[in-house]
Amino acid sequence: MSHVEDELTSQPECWTRVAADAAGHGGALPAPGERVAIVGCGTSYFMAQAAAALREGAGQGETDAFAASEFPHGRSYDRILALTRSGTTTEVLDVLDRLKGRTRTTAVTADPGTPVMSAADDVVVLDYADERSVVQTRFATTALTLLRAHLGLHTDAVVADARTALSQPLPEGLVDCTQFTFLGRGWTVGLANEAGLKMREASLSWTEAYPAMEYRHGPISITTQGTATWMLGPAPEGLAGQVRATGGLWVDGGLDPLAELVRAQRLAVAVAAARGLDPDQPRHLTRSVILTP
Repeated sequence: MSHVEDELTSQPECWTRVAADAAGHGGALPAPGERVAIVGCGTSYFMAQAAAALREGAGQGETDAFAASEFPHGRSYDRILALTRSGTTTEVLDVLDRLKGRTRTTAVTADPGTPVMSAADDVVVLDYADERSVVQTRFATTALTLLRAHLGLHTDAVVADARTALSQPLPEGLVDCTQFTFLGRGWTVGLANEAGLKMREASLSWTEAYPAMEYRHGPISITTQGTATWMLGPAPEGLAGQVRATGGLWVDGGLDPLAELVRAQRLAVAVAAARGLDPDQPRHLTRSVILTP
């Protein structure tokens, strides 16, 4: 079993633990009414997209998400929340350094022995969700579960769905597809982006991701026999039928969207195996991007 496969199967336990601990981290996380920006890189950026949509949708306050390298320093926020598994990513540390003493900052990380511990004003450490694999799975979803629980949006049903996602077989023919598209709406757009990234990282697959209503505005033209379109969350009316009419495989995300992301992680590993690739050694990637001055 690869490291990434072993780590992704542990997600139900990680989610249960972080949800139980969420109240104890409340003082470090955004309070209702605060104007917040959530930053990250790669997978953490896509989790930031999902978390920002969830928080604003819950009426907790204006919430933006940015790739750390694109953070708009001219804007005013009450708090910046940084997601960083490694605690060493250059772009994240740069944002926190530039905001020191000006804006309250919080970091959620997996490694307490890294520079982010002193770079941020508040830190939440999820060391039990750290990973040996370069490809992120459980840290990202555990960090998002922390934020869902903080917003009162996590339930035991989410964990139950994750166990279902791990135990049920993948749809027949899915691993053999040559192209994959993930769709989301609202907070699940970030999850769709992350599912696509997992497929590219682990299995070098041709993968795209879009807001579901945008799929009809061009991207559906690539859909045909041998391609797959996977919806995370409820689908727009009529879209499933349109995809099936092209000859493409429609995958209906009936589980909690975060559990559907677990299924997509499994697909990435399965496609990698079918293609003779090692998902623990993704091409051109390292655990953290650290740029020299």
